[in-house]
Amino acid sequence: MGNPDRVSLRSSLANRTVLVIDDNEGVRTAFDVLLSLHGARVVGAATPTEGLEALGNKPSADLVIQDMNFRREVTSGEEGIALFREIRRRAPDMPIILLTAWTHLETAVELVKAGAADYIAKPWDDDRLLTTVRNLLDLRSARAEAQEIRAERREARDALAERFDLCSIVYASESMHTLVAMATQVAHADVPVLITGANGAGKEVLADIVQANSAVRGKPYLKVNLGALPDELIEAELFGTESGAFTGAKARIGRFEAADGGTLFLDELGNLSGGGQAKLLRVLQTGEFERLGSNTTRQTRVRVIAATNANLREAIREGRFREDLFYRLNVIELEIPALVERREDILALARHFLQDGFSLTPEAERALTQYSWPGNVRELQNVMRRACLLSKEPAIGVAALNLPASSTPANEEPALDRVTVEQALARAQGVVAQAARELGLSRQALYRRMEKLGLKGDIGRSPPPLS
Repeated sequence: MGNPDRVSLRSSLANRTVLVIDDNEGVRTAFDVLLSLHGARVVGAATPTEGLEALGNKPSADLVIQDMNFRREVTSGEEGIALFREIRRRAPDMPIILLTAWTHLETAVELVKAGAADYIAKPWDDDRLLTTVRNLLDLRSARAEAQEIRAERREARDALAERFDLCSIVYASESMHTLVAMATQVAHADVPVLITGANGAGKEVLADIVQANSAVRGKPYLKVNLGALPDELIEAELFGTESGAFTGAKARIGRFEAADGGTLFLDELGNLSGGGQAKLLRVLQTGEFERLGSNTTRQTRVRVIAATNANLREAIREGRFREDLFYRLNVIELEIPALVERREDILALARHFLQDGFSLTPEAERALTQYSWPGNVRELQNVMRRACLLSKEPAIGVAALNLPASSTPANEEPALDRVTVEQALARAQGVVAQAARELGLSRQALYRRMEKLGLKGDIGRSPPPLS
């Protein structure tokens, strides 16, 4: 293989500490010379006991390279296995490279499955070793950065929740935090709010947050799903009727009248007829309306929150929606992204929907994050409820999820932010192909995304197999 880029090596290894545990002084010296040339600090230990003492209870090392045997008369690898398990117990996230003879490759492979980062056969190739060390240190840095970003986001969410009523909304992504913060910010303004987004994405809970933090939060809060009403009944539901207005009609107040002084949430706004749109525009402009079958003009003062999954701008161009009503409602627009565009929220929501006593296997978590969720949060909730009912084990596996084939088109790359990509690479132990499968991308597409996000192209690239 070609020589690793020296500038990149020094950038990755500078001021990093590598703990080498090997009974052979020549091996320790060789690693010291090789890694020190590129800026790393090497700490050597001749025995597992010395290695664990150097590691300490709060490990300061960034990477461990350990031998599998420490006495000439013992070649079973048991000492190395015990050392690996103890390091893993003390530092679960520590990258560990195993040094092994060709005769112990099977043991090394098993330990890699158990969490070791990689194995290197003696005698090793310096370039391959340096590439492996660089990749693992870069990945460790990416993990640390992702953890720091997640911690900052948790603090921001907690601070927002202390100041506002967030109605138990569950999210982890930066895009949702920005949206929720905006909802709390506009809540006190006495203006209409338009919430757009796909079905099942969470428009209603966003409306709840606006209302819960508004100046009229203690007043009536009524909800109308316009998509669930026949066209001929929508106006009667909104504005009320007088007795005899139509066959079987009885005198009753409408939702605008009932919500006077409070908030009215109109879901599926795109289903409103032309006549209903005209009356809605009037009541928004003047507060005036008439019940069906009545000539008496009534007054109401209602804060309207409207939601739709329709493209209203397109509906305006096609003549199906009034432009003046759109701009009257669109004083504040909150656009909620589809779940596939905020993959960081998937596991947070999935765990929230789990019943007590249930958990998700790593394979199930990967399947959940890979799926495209055309039904958004509502579909995820139904999947988790069904899985809890069907799973025979408390740890829910892929089979119990019963996910259909992904509906994301093969040529469509989902929007992914930096932290989502870094987390996928971390879960895949730096294997780009595996991370790409989890994210629903081709390997080439993931490399393009990494380049766009400013991630090093080789951060998760696995070293080539032993030749």
